[in-house]
Amino acid sequence: MDKSILTKREKEVFTLLVNGNTTKEIAEALKISEKTVRNHISNTMQKLGVKGRSQAVVELLRMKIITL
Repeated sequence: MDKSILTKREKEVFTLLVNGNTTKEIAEALKISEKTVRNHISNTMQKLGVKGRSQAVVELLRMKIITL
């Protein structure tokens, strides 16, 4: 998968997620709704072809799209 397939916002959401932030904390940090955060997570999982947040995080780390 091409790194550019994720939007800037999707990368931001997963960077905050991997750093231990909750959906609510991510929403507050990015000044978006919790539903929008969940949509970004869902869209990313769909693009990656994975079934859960943790699988998405592992895949994004493996692909070096996000870092710890």
